[in-house]
Amino acid sequence: MPLYFTFALVLFNMTSVQAGRVLLALYALQLGAQPFAVGILAGTFSVLPMLLSWQVGKLSDRFGSRWLLMFGAAGGACGMLVPYYIPGLPALYMAAVMNGLSFAFYAVSLQNLVGLLSEPHNRALNFSNFSLIVSVTTFIGPLMAGFSIDQSGPALACLYLVVLSLVPVLMLAIWGGSLPKGLPDAPPAGSVRDMLTGSGLWKVLVTSSLVVTGIALFQFYMPIYGHGIGLSASTIGVVLSMFSAAAFVVRLIMPRLISRLSERTVLAYAFFLGAASLMLVPFFESAVALSLLSFTFGLGMGCGQPITMMLTFSNSTEGHSGEVLGLRITTNHLARMIGPVAFGAIGSLFGIFPVFWTNALMLVSGGALTIPGRIGRKRAVQ
Repeated sequence: MPLYFTFALVLFNMTSVQAGRVLLALYALQLGAQPFAVGILAGTFSVLPMLLSWQVGKLSDRFGSRWLLMFGAAGGACGMLVPYYIPGLPALYMAAVMNGLSFAFYAVSLQNLVGLLSEPHNRALNFSNFSLIVSVTTFIGPLMAGFSIDQSGPALACLYLVVLSLVPVLMLAIWGGSLPKGLPDAPPAGSVRDMLTGSGLWKVLVTSSLVVTGIALFQFYMPIYGHGIGLSASTIGVVLSMFSAAAFVVRLIMPRLISRLSERTVLAYAFFLGAASLMLVPFFESAVALSLLSFTFGLGMGCGQPITMMLTFSNSTEGHSGEVLGLRITTNHLARMIGPVAFGAIGSLFGIFPVFWTNALMLVSGGALTIPGRIGRKRAVQ
């Protein structure tokens, strides 16, 4: 079935993307990069998703996803070849840009495919399954990066990811014709302002940006903290993978939680639990304690992205779902790009502790923002 083929593409490509992000951050630390430089690297991942996702969504609506997915996978593979052949921080920045290119083409197209291949009665389940697979990739990816570095060194680890990135290219060449085609004759969707104000989409986008910023800062600054207290690359990979394990668990029960509590209540609890976890991180140096905090953070924040994803698709007009999902990813990565750079400056000036505490305060504000107003329509996730 095309839906299961789509899920297989998610597994291979997103594992490569997630592993690449952790690998490049750890590689930069081994080269002696300071927190601000790692913050710049983290922001670099989001440059092309921020610039291209909306346009990729439009192309997906008009022409389908097959060739966009092939281009994204090939671009990610080429990016990881750069630090293999040319060691140094500039090569890592180039690889991060290409990693972002792969994500831009894949994330929009795959999310749109899940929505298009679903019916209203099973859309929430399919988006939940999509998110579960993403959780698996964010569990496998850091482990793969950490153990590859420890066993083979960062340069050869980059080559492993090149091979992994090329698997979806082969899959699409053989079976990609089964994916839905585009709708080139669909009427225009109107201006961005019309899309945002007409359906209340802007509330979903703000909430989504806060969720992804909190997660991104945790994923990029936990390695810095772990490196600073003497944890090995593989141990850091285990700590980060606990977040993904918890996200997998909470997404299994997410539809039931939403049906009992409503989406805005689940989001509020997610923000507050995530904030509490971050506040405690600087008080612990044990790998076990940090793994438990990472797991708790994942329990809190693991449901935010699938909820906002479902609401975004449900608020789109026919023939323009890719465009609206692309707009969501654009705003998410604008926040992803600004957040790590700003927090990197905080880390360089005041140390790593204020990074976690400021991130926690940001999540508290997200929870407070979620409580008073209704975020989207409940029927979209039932």
